[in-house]
Amino acid sequence: QVQLVESGGGLVQAGGSLRLSCAASGRTFSRNAMGWFRQAPGKEREFVAAISWSGGGIYYADPVKGRFTISRNNAKNTMYLQMNSLKPEDTAVYYCAARVAVGLGYLVREYDYWGQGTQVTVSS
Repeated sequence: QVQLVESGGGLVQAGGSLRLSCAASGRTFSRNAMGWFRQAPGKEREFVAAISWSGGGIYYADPVKGRFTISRNNAKNTMYLQMNSLKPEDTAVYYCAARVAVGLGYLVREYDYWGQGTQVTVSS
């Protein structure tokens, strides 16, 4: 079992930056591929970024490429999402997730554990 807790969300102006953290506890965190998803009001939860257990494999959704950076520190059981050049359309609840299977995942159904989410609001 993995427990995930996100933090770092908030209100920021367009063009600003935020850094989200996801603290994990429970079973061995370092063997889980992890990911970030987001859900805006009235929309389905969508993939943002994923990172392999070693950090060597990373993938981003097109809307965030070049602006967001996913990383992890297995010694601290923490995953991060550095978000730069934020846009109003980035406004959403951001969720971290972990999957049991090896390899990156890009779909909601591919992840086994979820955090409670943290709100990110970008004003224009």
